Amino acid sequence: MKNTDERDQQTEMPRNRLSQLSEASLRINESLDLDTVLQEILDSARSLTDARCGVIVSLDGKGQVEDFLASGLTDDEAQQLFAMPEGLKIFGYLTTTSRPLRVPDLTSFLRAQGLSEFRPPIEINVRACLGAPIRHRGENVGHIFLGKSEPGQEFTREDEDTLVMFASQAALVIGNVRKYRDERRARADLKTLIDTSPIGVAVFDARTGVLVSFNREARRIIGCLQTPGYPVEQLLDVLTVRRWDGSEVSLDKVSLAQVFSTGEIVRAEEIVMQVPDGRSVTTLVNATPIRSQDGEVESFVVTLQDMTSLEELGRLRAEFLGMVSHELRVPLTSIKGSAITLLDDSSDLDPAELRQFHQIIVDQVEHMRELIGDLLDVARIETGTLPVTPEPAEIATLVDRARNTFLSSDGRHDLDLDLALDLPPVMADRQRIVQVLSNLLSNAARHSLESSVIRVTAVREDFHVAVIVADEGRGISAERLPHLFRKFSRAADEDGEREIGGSGLGLAICKGIVEAHGGRIWAESDGLGQGARFTFTIPMVEEAGSGATTQAPQHATRSQQEASEGVCVLVVDDDPQALRYIRDALSGVGFTPIVTADPKEALLLMEEQRPHLALLDMVLPNTDGIDLMKDLCRIAAVPIIFVSGYGKDQVIAQALEMGAADYIVKPFSPTELVARVRAALCRQADPYRAESLEPYVLGDLTIDYAEHRVTVANRPVELTATEYELLFELSVNAGRVVTYDRLLRRVWGLTTSSDMQAVRTLIKTLRRKLGDDANSPTYIFTEIRVGYRMPKGQEPGQGTG
Repeated sequence: MKNTDERDQQTEMPRNRLSQLSEASLRINESLDLDTVLQEILDSARSLTDARCGVIVSLDGKGQVEDFLASGLTDDEAQQLFAMPEGLKIFGYLTTTSRPLRVPDLTSFLRAQGLSEFRPPIEINVRACLGAPIRHRGENVGHIFLGKSEPGQEFTREDEDTLVMFASQAALVIGNVRKYRDERRARADLKTLIDTSPIGVAVFDARTGVLVSFNREARRIIGCLQTPGYPVEQLLDVLTVRRWDGSEVSLDKVSLAQVFSTGEIVRAEEIVMQVPDGRSVTTLVNATPIRSQDGEVESFVVTLQDMTSLEELGRLRAEFLGMVSHELRVPLTSIKGSAITLLDDSSDLDPAELRQFHQIIVDQVEHMRELIGDLLDVARIETGTLPVTPEPAEIATLVDRARNTFLSSDGRHDLDLDLALDLPPVMADRQRIVQVLSNLLSNAARHSLESSVIRVTAVREDFHVAVIVADEGRGISAERLPHLFRKFSRAADEDGEREIGGSGLGLAICKGIVEAHGGRIWAESDGLGQGARFTFTIPMVEEAGSGATTQAPQHATRSQQEASEGVCVLVVDDDPQALRYIRDALSGVGFTPIVTADPKEALLLMEEQRPHLALLDMVLPNTDGIDLMKDLCRIAAVPIIFVSGYGKDQVIAQALEMGAADYIVKPFSPTELVARVRAALCRQADPYRAESLEPYVLGDLTIDYAEHRVTVANRPVELTATEYELLFELSVNAGRVVTYDRLLRRVWGLTTSSDMQAVRTLIKTLRRKLGDDANSPTYIFTEIRVGYRMPKGQEPGQGTG
C-alpha cells in the first residue's frame, strides 16, 4: 500500500508541474508589451522552480545585452546588482552559452572559469544558480537566471527540465511580441514619413469612393479649395477634375466609386482641380489601385504634388530670360548701330562724333560684361564655387570705395555715412564686399526719389560688424520680404510700379557673397511707402589666442613686428601727404620705408639700398608708374605695388599685365596697405621655402630657386618679379595643371577669374623669353579653359639625353 502511495505521489508531481507550466504559458501570452512579458516570464520561472530571486537578460539582434529585469529583489537590491563592476562581464559570459546551467555554488563556478569573484550585495546572497537560454529560431534572444540563497538548497534536474521547457515557450512569446513591436514601430515611422512628406497622399475606398485617410500636405492642397466650415467630403462632391487631354470629370455627376471602378493607373499626370466658384489648383497626380487576392480593386492610393511653386518658378524664369534677352539686345543694338555708322564710308563724321560712337560701344560692352559677370556669379553661388578670399580690411575703406563707385556711375542721391568710430577690422574679400555695398546702394537709389537720402550705417555687434543701407523709398510689403533674395526675384509691389532686385540677380548675389564670408543678410520694411533697410554682417578679424581686435595696424603683434623688421620698402609719390601717410603706416609695424617724390632718385635708391618691395604712384613728374616700374625691375626683381587714385579696370589690368604685384586704389586704410605689402612679400618669399628647393631642370631650361635665377642653354633670362612668380608657380607644381584661379590668386593676389587676359599676356611673354613655341611647346603647355602646366623636371644627375 505504501509503494502505491509513493508511485501516485511521483505521478502527481509531474502533473502538477505540467499544469503550472501550462498556466504560466497562458499568463505570458496575455500581453503584447515586451517589458510586461519579460517580467511575467521571470516571475513565472521563479514560481515554477521555487527560486528566491531571478534575473532575465534580453539580447538584441547582434547578441548584445539589451536590458536587465529582476524579480524577488527590492529596487535597491536590483540596482546594486546591476551596478556591480564585474556584473556586466559575468552576465555577458553566462549568456554566451547555448546550454542550460545548473550549479550548487555560483561563486565557486565563476572562480573556476577564471572570472572575477562574484560579490553580490549581502542582502541577495545567491548560492545555487539555475540558468537557461531563451532561443528563438536558432538565435539567443535572452537568458533566465534563477538563484537560491539558503545553504543546502539546490536546483534539481526536474527544475532544469521545467525551466528549459518554459524557456522554449517564452521564446515564442518574445518572438511574437518583438515582431508586433517592430511592426508597430514600422507603421508609426511610415505614418510619420507620409504625414511629413512634401507630397500629398490620400487613400480612398474604391467601393464607396469615401476618403479613408490623407496626410498633412494633401489636407493643405485640398484646403486651398475648401469652403471654410464645410467638410472635405462635401468638397469632393462638387469638384471638377480636368485631365491633361482636356477632358473633365465633374464629381457632382460621376461618383468617385465609378471613377475608381476602372482600376486605371495614373502616372505623373498634370491635373487641374476646380470648384464652382472658379478657384483651382494644378497638381501632378499619381494614382495606384490596391487589389485584393481575387483581383478586385479595394482601395486607391493617390499622390498629389502642388505645381503652384513650379508654375511660379517657370513664370519667373520666363520673365528672367525675357529680361536677359532685352538687356543683351539693347547694348547689341547700340553697338551694331554705332559700328554700322563708323563703317559707312559715306558718313562724314568729325573726330568728336567718332569718339562719341566709340564711347557708346565701350559703354555698352561694359554693360554686357557686368550682366554676364552677374550670371556667372549666380552659377558659382549655386555650385558653391564662388571664389572668396577674406583678408583684414577696414569697413570705412570698403564703404568709401562703394560710395565712389556709386557717385561715378551717375548716382544722384545724397549719401549719409554714419560709421562707428571704434569699428574693428573685418575679414573681407574687398572686391566682393564692395560689390555687395554697390548693389545695395543701387537698389536703394532705384526705389527712392532723387531728393531723398540713402543712409549707410555700420556698428559692432558681438563678433561681427553690421552694415545697414536704408532708403526712404516706396518700401516693401510684408509678403514680399521673404522672397527678396531668391534668384529671379523681380516681384512687383501691389501698385505694380516697383520691381525689387533689379535684374533679379543683384540681391541673390549679395546673399551668396555675404554667406560665403560667414555672415547673414536680411531686409526690413515697415510697409509700402515706409522705405527699406538692408542689413548684412561680416566677421571681425580675430587675433591669435584672443578675441577680435580693434587695434590699428600700428599696434602690430610682436610676431608681426619681428617679421617686418629689416624689410626695406621704397615709396615713390609726388604727394607729400601721401608719402607721410604711407611712411607712418609702414614704420608703425616695423618696416623701414625709404620715401622720395623724384623718379630719378628712386632709381638711385634701388641701386644703393636694394629694397625688398616698391610702392609707386601711377602718375609721376615727367614719367608714369609703368615706365618707372620697368626701369626699377631692370635693377632688381622686387615686387611692385601701385598706389593710385585711378581705379578704372583698364588701368589696373594694364598695370598687372605689365608685371605689378598688386594695385591699391586710394583712399585706403593703414590696415589694408600693410596687409597688401605683407601678402606681396609672402608671395615673393614664397611658402615653398625656395632656398631649400632643388633647381628645376628641363632640357636647356634651369630655374635656380635659391638665387632667383633662370637660364636657357646657360644664357641668363631677365624676368620681372611677376614673370618669375608665374614661372615659379608653374615649375614647383610641375606635372600638375595649375588653374587660372590659382595663378591669379597666387601671383596677382586676385580672387576672381572673370578676366584671364593678364595670365595669358604674361604666359605669352614668358614663352617668348624662354624661346618656347606655343604651337609645339617644350616648357609651358596650355590646358584649354583650365590653365597651364609644365612637365616634371629631370632628376638630379640625370642627363638631358
